[in-house]
Amino acid sequence: MNLLGILTLIGGLALFLYGMDVMGKGLTNLSGGRMEALLARLTSNRLKAVLLGLAVTAVIQSSSATTVMVVGFVNSGIMELSQAAGVIMGANIGTTITAWLMSLAGIESESLFMQLLKPTYFSPVLAAIGVVLVLFCKNKKKNDSGTILVGFAVLMYGMEAMSGAVEPLADNKTFTSLMTAFTNPILGVIAGAVLTGIIQSSSASVGILQALCMTGSVPYAVAIPVIMGQNIGTCVTALISSIGASKNAKRAAMIHLYFNLIGVTIFMSVFYILHMFISFDFLDDMATASGIAIFHSLFNVTVTIILFPFLDKLVKLAIILVKDNETLEDTKDKDEDKDFALLDERFLSKPSVAVMQGKDVLLSMADKAMESASIALDLFDKFDDKKASKIIDLENKTDKYEDKLGTYLVRVSEKELSASDSEKVSLYLQNIGDLERISDHALNIEQSFKEMKDKNLEFSIEAKREIGILISAVKEITKITLSALITNDKEMLSNVEPLEQVIDKLTKETREHHINRLRDGICTIELGYILADITTNLERISDHCSNLASSNINIASGGYDTHEYLTNYKKDDNEEFVQKYKIMDARFHL
Repeated sequence: MNLLGILTLIGGLALFLYGMDVMGKGLTNLSGGRMEALLARLTSNRLKAVLLGLAVTAVIQSSSATTVMVVGFVNSGIMELSQAAGVIMGANIGTTITAWLMSLAGIESESLFMQLLKPTYFSPVLAAIGVVLVLFCKNKKKNDSGTILVGFAVLMYGMEAMSGAVEPLADNKTFTSLMTAFTNPILGVIAGAVLTGIIQSSSASVGILQALCMTGSVPYAVAIPVIMGQNIGTCVTALISSIGASKNAKRAAMIHLYFNLIGVTIFMSVFYILHMFISFDFLDDMATASGIAIFHSLFNVTVTIILFPFLDKLVKLAIILVKDNETLEDTKDKDEDKDFALLDERFLSKPSVAVMQGKDVLLSMADKAMESASIALDLFDKFDDKKASKIIDLENKTDKYEDKLGTYLVRVSEKELSASDSEKVSLYLQNIGDLERISDHALNIEQSFKEMKDKNLEFSIEAKREIGILISAVKEITKITLSALITNDKEMLSNVEPLEQVIDKLTKETREHHINRLRDGICTIELGYILADITTNLERISDHCSNLASSNINIASGGYDTHEYLTNYKKDDNEEFVQKYKIMDARFHL
């Protein structure tokens, strides 16, 4: 092979890898991230986990990407090792789909129909259609479909370029002698593992092998061990990803390695023992692209069937070899930073998963912010130093959520997102600010009640009654808001704004009544300042609950302008709002 041939081979490989990446991203975007989300939600059944692993890998065109996500899920604590093992088995089968697609390049037939199946003939058509969809269609789904077609066409052009570049090797004695050396199964396995480990893609290394097979100089005796090695080499990506992760995440990566090592050992041992007694004459035949695809699938399906009943044993082996040596710091991380483990950097390569994880952490933040508010409001009846300390602790934690979750979502926003995910990220960033402010106001309320305790101050009976009603209304609005956010219940969220209006009315009336009591000498100016602080913070909490509710309803309804939504919702002719306001007003009134 001359210099021009080497450059063509490199260019073909670059196109091949790029096409695979583009096609995978297009398929992922078209699925809307639903396939990846299913991995975290629907893997309780082991067989289902295998099928999901297969489906996800077939969509994203990368078993390495799937296993990296699995490592991330295990590291986050949202997937068990037994579930991860099932997904990994399925991923090994799913990755064989790419080999079948690439085998189309090796079709040889006089039949016109079969000829039309060759990428040489249909790839230009797909590329043209894809470019039209990408450049001229504003519809996101059509755009993603175009990306898939363009990616597939580029992948096939890369495959054709590689095949053309290595064609002269058929008459190259050095290449032929090198292939003869790899008939030694151990050398073949090592070669396949090293090549795949370097490229970090079994699909790409299988594609290179298929391209070499088109020279007609690679016998099955060479191809089979190389395929075995490729299955081992693909574990490198997950192993690298597990560096710095939790023990269980490391175990998940090791299960991937054990599965392939044990599978290769069993398969090769049985195959070559049988070969000693039953001579496999086909080993001397020249391998074809379709033959590679068949053997690749046969190996992964067979090994999965053999090892599936021993899934628990694989998990136990990983636990034995990756031992627990938990330190005090590990325990602290489990107790304090469990939610932050969900914000795993591994998910940034799959933004739809990162957005889903961000939502889970946001709900945890909401729970802590609302808990802080609830505890602060309880201090009105009786001040408790332990509860006051809890509020301070929760406020610090909420600040930490704001920092870590906000930073993570900003990084997610820099990725290529679907329109839906982009809206969600913007919404979550807005919600973070509202939740952090709720915890701030809870702390302010705690400090007001603490001041009253330290100065031995007490409101009048009438002031206590009015503030108590206002506090009951604020407790209700925080409770409704949190429940509605968790369940994503639009109907429940629509109850927040009418109650917020009632709280505004109660706040105004409480202040006016205090001024009247001040004139009558029943209340003092000092208590007036404290009452103003308390009612202001109560009103602000309800305002932020209103922001949370209205923004979530608005986005769910396909809108973007929250102010416009609130203006229209609160109009006097909106019967739904008026009716709900009347119900809340009757329930909470002075």
